[in-house]
Amino acid sequence: MVRFHLLGPLAVLVDGKEIPLGGTKQRVLLAHLLLNANRLVSPGQLIETLWPGEPPASAAANLQTYVWRLRRRLPTAPGMPGLRTCGSGYSLAVDPEDLDAHRFTRLVEEAARAARKGAARSALALLAEAEALWRGDPLADLPTAPAWDAELGRLVEKRLAAVEERLALQVLLGEHDPVIAELTVLLAEHPYRERLWQQYMLALNGAGRRAEALNAYATARERLVADLGVEPGPELRAIQDAVLNGENLPSGPVSASPPPPLRQLPADLPDFTGRADHVRELAQVLAANRATPPVVVLTGSPGTGKTALAMHVAHRLADRFPDGQLYVDLAGTGVARGPAEVLADFLHALGVTGNLVPARLDQRAALFRSQLSGRQVLLVLDDAACADQVRPLLPAGAGCAVLVTSRGRLPELPGAQHLALAVFEEGEAEQLLAGVAGADRVLGEPAEAAAIVRCCGYLPLAIRIAGARLAGRQAWSLRTLHDRLADESNRLSELRVGDLGVRSSFELSLRQLCGPARTAFCRSALLGAQDFPSWVLDALLDRRDTHEVLDLLVDANLISLVGVDAAGHPRYRLHDLLRCYAAELLEAEPPQDRLRALERVLSGLLSLAKVAAAGLPPAFGAMTGPVIGWQFEPAVARRLVADPPVWFAAKRTMLTRAVHIAAEAGLDEIAWQLTATAVPFYDLSGAYEDWRRSHQVALEAVVAAGNRTGEAVLARGLGQVQLYHDEYTEAVRHMRRSAALFAELGDVRGEALAVAGLGTAARVQRQPAEALGFYRRALDGLQRAGDHSGVAQMLSSIGSAHALCGEFAEAENWLDRARELARGIGDAHREAKVLTELGTLHRDCGRLPESLTCLRRALSTLEELADERCSAYALLGIGQTLLASGEPVQARGVCDRALRVFRETGNRQGETTGLALLEQAQRRRGPAATVPGVAQLLLPGFQPR
Repeated sequence: MVRFHLLGPLAVLVDGKEIPLGGTKQRVLLAHLLLNANRLVSPGQLIETLWPGEPPASAAANLQTYVWRLRRRLPTAPGMPGLRTCGSGYSLAVDPEDLDAHRFTRLVEEAARAARKGAARSALALLAEAEALWRGDPLADLPTAPAWDAELGRLVEKRLAAVEERLALQVLLGEHDPVIAELTVLLAEHPYRERLWQQYMLALNGAGRRAEALNAYATARERLVADLGVEPGPELRAIQDAVLNGENLPSGPVSASPPPPLRQLPADLPDFTGRADHVRELAQVLAANRATPPVVVLTGSPGTGKTALAMHVAHRLADRFPDGQLYVDLAGTGVARGPAEVLADFLHALGVTGNLVPARLDQRAALFRSQLSGRQVLLVLDDAACADQVRPLLPAGAGCAVLVTSRGRLPELPGAQHLALAVFEEGEAEQLLAGVAGADRVLGEPAEAAAIVRCCGYLPLAIRIAGARLAGRQAWSLRTLHDRLADESNRLSELRVGDLGVRSSFELSLRQLCGPARTAFCRSALLGAQDFPSWVLDALLDRRDTHEVLDLLVDANLISLVGVDAAGHPRYRLHDLLRCYAAELLEAEPPQDRLRALERVLSGLLSLAKVAAAGLPPAFGAMTGPVIGWQFEPAVARRLVADPPVWFAAKRTMLTRAVHIAAEAGLDEIAWQLTATAVPFYDLSGAYEDWRRSHQVALEAVVAAGNRTGEAVLARGLGQVQLYHDEYTEAVRHMRRSAALFAELGDVRGEALAVAGLGTAARVQRQPAEALGFYRRALDGLQRAGDHSGVAQMLSSIGSAHALCGEFAEAENWLDRARELARGIGDAHREAKVLTELGTLHRDCGRLPESLTCLRRALSTLEELADERCSAYALLGIGQTLLASGEPVQARGVCDRALRVFRETGNRQGETTGLALLEQAQRRRGPAATVPGVAQLLLPGFQPR
């Protein structure tokens, strides 16, 4: 049996005995191949690792010799070819279970799954087994190789995270005293790691040492504020508040508990009625333990209650799927949502965001299946249009289940079970009517109740609408409603199973509406299958204060109040069948009136988006167009957009769909302005998928319409998001197209912004001389256009390019000018970003105190502006400067915070840089006792100054 050990000094064991590996060069070679096990490694990588800096002329020949010697020493496991030459590179084939780093990761993942299931003792044993694999720092006996920094940093971080998880479980199990003893040592080595402080406070409090727990918080806060210039995070503050108030604390730390289960299901109907056999059958099939996930497709004619049954069963099975439920409305009866878009939302819910979301559908589907592996999750896919829409959303592993609703059978889904819903039996129908209208009223007029459900054809949706009308009109008798339903000229022809089965019920309610309410109902179909705020009716009717009309529609059960959004605004929605009915009625309205109504809604949304964008930190390169269409009163707009970031987050889906609707309606000017106005939000929040998708849709519309301004703006925006995804060829193509269009239009500012994008593309590809040429062109254009904020950005960019050339004095001059201009125009965000660049420059010049001053000032401003992404880069800069100052422990402290943000936003480049910094700090740190004052700070009774 062969075992490879990286978690400590490099070692290879055969049947438990270590074998000699030769000299240092051979050991470094083996270490690099093991870190890239089962992957092709080029000779260039190996040469750079073996001879960092300047390799000898004989490096290639020497490498072949080292490979030959290493191959002779290494044993080969059965079925594993060992060290192979593959083309021009090398690959070391290793069974993952023979590599201690892989076994460590597997054990930690198994422990996490056990903890999620409540098996704390099993999880603790698995973590102890994982920790036992570590024999010291990874590859501690070998010289440092820059190529290893990120991976070794990741391993060290995983080790510490595993220790934190194990300590959390010990606290959970009441093992307070050993945790306190261990944390006293750990905190001396990692005094800025807040999660360790959380567990330390919880353990002290659990051991009855409340005063010491409070003293620990004071110690932690003093170190964080004094050394790093940051306040403790919300989790640590919450524990302090709970201890101060004598509240019961969780047995484990706030952040150590597993993530909460996903609960995306809409609410169950409180008056759900009937379907007992179906409920029992669905629960039995979905809860069955099978090697592959069960898939059930609920089919039936419109109005038979497919969604209601699916929600009811899914809620009943919540305990069977402890990791939660994922829900999506696939909008099969309207503009169907593509599986790629749905997978992006699902991955976001599972914690995969930003650049971590792959571009291709097959990649997203594979990542989604991986994310669900080992979890017990129920997927509810509502209103599917076809099998192609569903197939990429299906999980692969046991433990999950899928419930699909659709108007069609979807026979193309392999292995799916199909359950068709018919109309209610008479008893179920009367029970539903009683549940909605009131049991006393139904019992008081049983014959009339039977007649009503009979007129409704026992169709659940029609019965619910009839019951809602009775519930909203307490003065009516059941006979009154029966008389209204008795009009056979309409009922007999339309109150039937299928599409015609619900139309008569809708029409009965619609006849009682006034003209404006009827018009508003019909025009609501223009918005498609989505929620909308109340002001939409103002735009549809081109009048103010339509609350009374909205109330009429809600009372008539034609428009539903479905809740409030993140901004606290009520959300309304047309049921899918009601929307289809409204769309049919809308056909009678002149096309020009329909288009004008839609244009008012979309331009109203655009006007609010512009107000919201003005309240966000400016995004360089963001552009929009002139005021168009329907506008709000300024006071109303400010009230609706009181919190711009929250407003954008709440309206994100509505904005994206509005771009599609505008493009399809030929409203190209609104389409491009909507997506362009949202760019500051996309930039701030890392919503790159929305940015790209909405820009592409709008771009097709403006190109078809010959809208050159819109094309120029959108090409520049697409180029920017492609830069964020490292798609440099496409980014340059779009930036060049944008610059050419703006030049044709005589738009000096627009051309300058596009040229600046070309400069950034050159700079990030390490072409500073070419970047300087573009930046100087852009600077000239922005100065002529009077764009002071843009000028400040260009001054900063020119400074960064000079720094990349090693021209530090010139770089500092340009950056100082950028800072002065940003301060002069009151652009705090731009000044903070310039300070971040100055901090980096000072560090590169060896001026470490000045570097820290700039970076901490930048961090303070960026945190006040809630810009987490830029704050993370400032924190990373602080960590790099602290490391350069000989403070590796403090460097780790700030780097931990930056890494958390980089992971949340999917910033792979930032995460890699952060992990490399962690590894460098790990190698440079001294014994815990060399950290001044830490042991004293942890002594019971110590009072911070």
